[in-house]
Amino acid sequence: MTDQGATQDGTRFPPGAQILVRDEEWLVRNTTTTDHDGERIEAVGVSEFVRDEEAVFFSGIDEVELLDPEKTRLVPDTSSYFRRSRLFLEAVLRKTPLPQSERGLALADRFLLDPLVYQQRPAELALSMRNLRPRVLIADVVGLGKTLEIGLTLAELIRRGRGERILVVTPQSILEQFQHELWTRFSIPLVRLDSLGIQRIQREIPAGRNPFTHYKRVIISVDTLKNIGQYRHHLERIRWDAVVIDESHNLINPGSQRRALAEILAPRTDALLLASATPHNGDKRSFADLISLLDPAAIADRDHYDPAQDLGHLYIRRTKISPEVREEMGTEWPDRGPTVSLHCAATEAEERLFAELTEHWLPAPPTSTEFGTADQDRTSVATEQLFAYNLLKTFLSSHVALGETVDNRIAALGERIRKAEEKGLSPDPAIGPEQQALARLREIVAGMGDGTAPGDSAKLDALVEQLKEIGVGPRSATRAVVFSERVRTLTWLAEVVPARLGFPVAADGTAKAVTVMHGGLSDDEQAKVLEAFGLADNPVRLLFTGDVASEGVNLHRQCHHLIHYDIPWSLIRIEQRNGRIDRYGQKHEPQFSALILTSAVPGAKDDRTVAEKLLRREEEAHKLDGTAEAVSGLYRAEEEERRLIRELVRGGTVEDFLESAPTDDTALADLFGQVDSITEQELPARAELISLFEGDTAAFVDTALDVVYEERAEDLIGLSSGTDAKGGAYFSLSPVKAPDLLHRLKALPPSYLREQRVAERMLVTFDRTLAQRKLTEARDSSTTMWPEVSFLTDIHPVVEWLTDKVLVEFGPQEAPVITTPHVDGPVFLVQGIHSNALGRPTVVRWMAVTGLGADGAGTPEVRPMADALRDAKVGPRLARTGGPSDLGRLQTLVPAAVAAARAHLDAGRTEWEEQISEPLALYRDHVAQWRADSLLPGITGRRERLVEETADELARLLDQLHTTGRPLLRVLAVLDRPGDADAPGAGDEADAAGGPFASDAHPSDAQAEN
Repeated sequence: MTDQGATQDGTRFPPGAQILVRDEEWLVRNTTTTDHDGERIEAVGVSEFVRDEEAVFFSGIDEVELLDPEKTRLVPDTSSYFRRSRLFLEAVLRKTPLPQSERGLALADRFLLDPLVYQQRPAELALSMRNLRPRVLIADVVGLGKTLEIGLTLAELIRRGRGERILVVTPQSILEQFQHELWTRFSIPLVRLDSLGIQRIQREIPAGRNPFTHYKRVIISVDTLKNIGQYRHHLERIRWDAVVIDESHNLINPGSQRRALAEILAPRTDALLLASATPHNGDKRSFADLISLLDPAAIADRDHYDPAQDLGHLYIRRTKISPEVREEMGTEWPDRGPTVSLHCAATEAEERLFAELTEHWLPAPPTSTEFGTADQDRTSVATEQLFAYNLLKTFLSSHVALGETVDNRIAALGERIRKAEEKGLSPDPAIGPEQQALARLREIVAGMGDGTAPGDSAKLDALVEQLKEIGVGPRSATRAVVFSERVRTLTWLAEVVPARLGFPVAADGTAKAVTVMHGGLSDDEQAKVLEAFGLADNPVRLLFTGDVASEGVNLHRQCHHLIHYDIPWSLIRIEQRNGRIDRYGQKHEPQFSALILTSAVPGAKDDRTVAEKLLRREEEAHKLDGTAEAVSGLYRAEEEERRLIRELVRGGTVEDFLESAPTDDTALADLFGQVDSITEQELPARAELISLFEGDTAAFVDTALDVVYEERAEDLIGLSSGTDAKGGAYFSLSPVKAPDLLHRLKALPPSYLREQRVAERMLVTFDRTLAQRKLTEARDSSTTMWPEVSFLTDIHPVVEWLTDKVLVEFGPQEAPVITTPHVDGPVFLVQGIHSNALGRPTVVRWMAVTGLGADGAGTPEVRPMADALRDAKVGPRLARTGGPSDLGRLQTLVPAAVAAARAHLDAGRTEWEEQISEPLALYRDHVAQWRADSLLPGITGRRERLVEETADELARLLDQLHTTGRPLLRVLAVLDRPGDADAPGAGDEADAAGGPFASDAHPSDAQAEN
C-alpha cells in the first residue's frame, strides 16, 4: 500500500478521497479508527464492475491504496465554461468535513425554518471550545422548539463528518412527530424502529445480526429500547456518532431501566444531546448524575458545586420571556390568554358523593382547643390515607372513573382478606368499615346517569356548553383538546360527547369527529391519533387525551383551544399540558379553560380546594418567569403531587405547600431561574466556507444534472421541471431509473415513501416558499402529513447523491486543468488535511501554489485557494479560449507543487497545533483536578476504581483528539494561461445550450457573481 507519510494513527482516507481496493476504484464516504483492524472505511464503488455498490474495508486487513499526490495526472477540462472542473472542486469542498478547529456554524440558515438565533444557540454551545465533545443538555421550557434545536445541531455534526450514525430515543407518543420534523425541515432521514420495525428488520437480516447496524440513522421509542435485557448485547457492540435522548428527565432515577439505557449509550457515542423542559427534580445529586452522562468529570462533589460556573458549557435554558426569545418572536407567537375557570355546581347525586367523601373518607382533621382536641371520633375509613385522596381526585375527574376505582378497590380488599385467611390470620379489622363505605359509593354511582342526558354530570354539561361556545360542531372547523388524568373518563367522554354536540355517531357508538389518546395505546396507534388531529381536512374535531400527550407532543397546528376536564395537582403538569398548544408555530392566541366542580357540602374538598389555586399560581408564574417549574421547588410532577397530598393529609393547604417549598439548593434554583446568564447575546460565529457557486446549492445541482447526464437527464432519470399554481418552481425525477439513488432513499420514512410514491416520482425544490406552502398543505389535508414536494437542503440525499457522482467525473488520480487569461503562470490548487487518531480532520487547508518556475526550481508562494479562484475569475462566465500552453511542463511541476504545499503546512504547524491543543490542555488540567478532588482521603473501593477508570478513559480520548501523522495532500486542479492548441471559446456557447437547467450555462448577471 502506498503511504504518503501518514503514521498508523492518522487517517489517510478522508471522505471524498478515491481509493483502490481489490483492483477496483472506490469513493470514501466515511472513515473511523478501530482498535485492532486499522481504519474502517465506508465506500461506494466507482469503477464499472462495482459501480454504486456499498462496501466496508479495514486498512489493517485489506490492501487500500491512496495514490501519491506527486503522481497526479493532469487532464485538460474541455467542458463548456469549465463546468466539470467547477463541479468537481465544489464537490470536494462540500464533501470534506469541517475540521475540529472550526467552531462556527455552517448550515444554520439553510433549512426550512425561520432563522431564529436563539434556536441556533445549542449548536453553538455544542461546538464551543469548552466542550471536549458535542454534549449538551437542551433545557428550554415547553414550546420553544427543542426538536428544531436538535435538528440544527445534528446538521452541523453531519457537515463535520460526525453525524453518520445517529440514534434518537424519544417517548413513543412523539416518534413520528420527531421523524417528520427532521425530514421535512432538515432532510435528515430517521428510520422509525418501533417494536414492529425491529421485528421486521430481524426477519430481513441473517439470524444473530445486530438490527441497529441495518440502518445508520434511526429513531426508537424509549419504551421499546429500555428493555435492556433484550437489547443490551446489541447496544454494547455498536458506536454512534450522535445519540439524542428526548424527555431526559426520565433518566434521573438511579437503577431505572431508562437510566441503565443511558449509561450504556453515553460512553458509546461521540455527541450526546439530552433534551427536557424539566431537567431536574430539585436535588443537586440527581442533577449531577444527569450531567455526568454528558461529562463524567464535570462534577467532583455531587453535593457541592456551582451550576452556573461549573456547568454553563453543558447546559442551556430559555423561556418565552427571555430577552432574545421575546425579541425574535415579536408577534409570531401570540401570548396566551388567561385560564378561564368554569365553575360547575355539583348535581344532587354528586353532592351525595361529596357528602359521603367528606363524612367518611376525608373528614376535617382534629382541631385543638384550650380544653384538648375536639372531633376525636372523626377519622377516615380508608385503611390508607393516601388512597382517600386518590378517591377524591378520581371523583373530581368523573363519576364513571370513580366507579371503576371503587370496583378495583373492593376487589383488592377482597384479595387481601383471602390471602390473610389462607395464612390462617385474621384480616385487618379496618377493612370492614372501608368495604362498607365503598359499597355506599358504588350504590350512589350506580344511580347516576351515563351522561347522555343533561343533569347526569355538572362538568360534562359545562364541557358540552363550552365546546358549543367556542364553535366545535358538525359545521365548524374549530378543534379542541380535552385533557383528563383518567383513561375511563376519556373513553366515557368520547362515548357521550359527540351526540350531544350533534356529530354523527355510528352504530357501534364511535364518531369520526372524536379521537382518544392515552398511554395504553401502542406507539403506532398514538402516531395515527396525532396525525389525524394535525391534518386540517381530517374530520377529527375533538381529541380527548391523557397526560401521555403532555410531554413533547405538538397539538397546535390546527388547534388553539385546550380544556382541562380535570386538573393535575402539579404546577409542572399543568404547564406541560398548556404547552401543547402554547408553543412556537402557534398562529392564534392560545385559549385555556378548566372545569371546576363546586360543592355546597360544608367542609367538602372540591376543585376550589386545590385545582383552581394551582391554576392561578401557574398562570402567575408563567407571566412573571416564563415557567412555573421553580415555584414548588420540586421540579418533578410526581413529587409535587405526592408532597401536596401529604400536606393535605396533615391538615395543610395549597398555600402551606407552596410556602414550604424546599430552599436548600438555591444555586440550582438560580440556574433555572436566571436562564439568560449562561447565553452570550452576540450572534453565533459562522464557519468560513469556500464555494465556486457562492453557496448556491441550486446552481450546483442544476449544473451537476446537466454534466453528469450529458444533458440527457430527462431520458435517463426522468428529469422534468414545473411550477405549481402559485408559480413555485420544482423539479422531479424517477429514482427507479437511478438504482444508486433509490438505494439511498430506502433510509427515508416508509410512510413518506409509500404515501408520496417517491420511488416512481420524487418532487424536490429549492424554493423555500413553495416548500413551506406544501408542508402547510399537507397539514391541511385529510390523507397525509407528508408534503408532496421535498425541500432540498445541503444534506438532502439527492444533493449528496449528485455530489458523489460529480466526485468521480475525473479519475482517481486525475486533476483538471482550467485555462484562464487572468493568471500569470500555473497555479496548483492543493488540499491539505491533518487528522486525529479518530480519523477526523483537525486542520483543513485549501492552498494555491504559484511561482514554481519553468523547472520547478523557483520560489514557490502559497496563498488561500479562495483568493486564487477569485482573482482567476473561475466562474460561470469563464469561457474556454484555449487549452494549456504546455501540458507536459505542467505535469513536471506537480511534485514541486506538492512539496511546496507540504512545506507550507509544516511551517504553520506550531500555530494550528496551539489552536487545537489549547482546549485539550485545559481539559486535561480539569480532569487532573477533578481526579484529585474526587479522591479525597477516605475514598476507596468502588468509587476509587470508578474515578480512576474515568480519568484514564478521558486521558485516552484526549490523546486521540490530538493531531497525528503527516498530512494528506491532494492536487485538485491547476489554473494556467491558455495556449493555442484547443478550440476557440465559441465552442462553449454551442455546448452550453440544452437541458432543463441551463442557468449555469447561460449565466445571468446575478449568476455571474458565482
